Amino acid sequence: MTEQIAGRRVVTNMALSLDGHYAAPDNPVDMGWVMPYAVTDVARDHLTSLWEPATTALLGRVNAEGFLGFWPTVIGMEGADPRDEGFAKWLVDTDKVVLSSTLDEAPWERTTIVDKPTAEVVADLRATEGGDILVLSSASVVKALLAADEVDRLALTIFPVFLGGGPRLFDDGLPARQWTLVSQTAGEHGTLALVYDRVR
Repeated sequence: MTEQIAGRRVVTNMALSLDGHYAAPDNPVDMGWVMPYAVTDVARDHLTSLWEPATTALLGRVNAEGFLGFWPTVIGMEGADPRDEGFAKWLVDTDKVVLSSTLDEAPWERTTIVDKPTAEVVADLRATEGGDILVLSSASVVKALLAADEVDRLALTIFPVFLGGGPRLFDDGLPARQWTLVSQTAGEHGTLALVYDRVR
């Protein structure tokens, strides 16, 4: 494959349990298990380092509803961590692309709804000017991009908990590729932030 990363990087961010799952088996949309670890300095600094160079957020519909239902409420919240508030403001103000076959129009500002294959959407975004394209915790989007070899930077936070089952991010059959570790940070509760770049 020829070099394709001339401009915009595709950066994906996911939280995983130590036994390799991104959601619990009984309720895939319940992210309560993440909360004790998501408020650590490591996790907050990790997310900040990802959104600061990004100018587009790419989300699946379910994650968009969750993120955009919660994060705007953090702005101006008493006692909010400045890093959380910074992310919330970025999310509200940045261009958002939501992949959905069921939404006809966006209930959020600065949002485009797209019903096309994920790799096509990313190819279209790569052809435009801007900073990083940040995929925020949308497993279906990340999986499709990994399968298409369209991820340039893979950011993971590993939380020291076994979920004992549930969906996995890395399915069998992904293209055999090499990655290089760009940064690693360990912190409170044993939270681990890892960033890998795709070797091209």
